[in-house]
Amino acid sequence: MKTFVSFGQDHVHEIDGKRFDARCIAVIHHNESHEGRQIAHDLFGVKFCTTYEEGYFTPEKMARWYSRGFIDAN
Repeated sequence: MKTFVSFGQDHVHEIDGKRFDARCIAVIHHNESHEGRQIAHDLFGVKFCTTYEEGYFTPEKMARWYSRGFIDAN
């Protein structure tokens, strides 16, 4: 399963050489539906905007709003 995480303008994270910010979507891989948001909190604390379930994003939305695309977070 996947959970997608968006960020606000002041939410910038550097994790394992990857930059997560408002211009990308973090992709969290997990096995159980309840794990996605918890992993987001473990990785980013309270500095993220929203989590989305798999299937929410289309390539068109990604290109228009998130210029850096999808980045695997775990």
